Amino acid sequence: MPVRGRSLITPHDQQVEMDSFYICPESPDDFPAIYEVNREAFGQDGEARLVSALREDGDYDPELSLVAVHDGKIIGHIMFPPVNIVSDTATTPALALAPLSVHQDYQCRGIGAALVEEGLAECRRLGHRIVIVVGHPGYYPRFGFTPARDNDIHAPFPCPDEAFMALGLSDNALDGISGTVEYPLAFDATGAHTS
Repeated sequence: MPVRGRSLITPHDQQVEMDSFYICPESPDDFPAIYEVNREAFGQDGEARLVSALREDGDYDPELSLVAVHDGKIIGHIMFPPVNIVSDTATTPALALAPLSVHQDYQCRGIGAALVEEGLAECRRLGHRIVIVVGHPGYYPRFGFTPARDNDIHAPFPCPDEAFMALGLSDNALDGISGTVEYPLAFDATGAHTS
């Protein structure tokens, strides 16, 4: 598989040594492998179906659906679909980090962290200002995420405060932003909020 516009990335702080891998935007040829990586990583197909539904609905930017490739094989995937933060007075565009997946054979080797770092760099490069994630409170703060409640930003579904996080991609990006996050319909249609 040729490199499509991304330089080689070698993971740091690996728990297990492996050869280098690279990260690049997905291509249509990657769709079956991305589905399989998501299905395998989560042990069910909810996230895989979510990725497919977001594509079908047009609720994503292909430049923000990235794959990690090792030895010609897709071993990880990350996507940043659009969301809105809605208050009584304003609607603010943002992105969700969802999902992040790494094939079980390649977990705990820095691949997930590299996907997050490269993905956030792409979000910044493309001019996005805010990213929302529902995730492990012991993992995502290392990338700068903080509880969204600190900015009066709320989930539209039951979620522990510490697991619902926000990140401003530029200085003061979260200043004055508050409200409830609205996700694309695909999240509800695939049961992503309830699985």
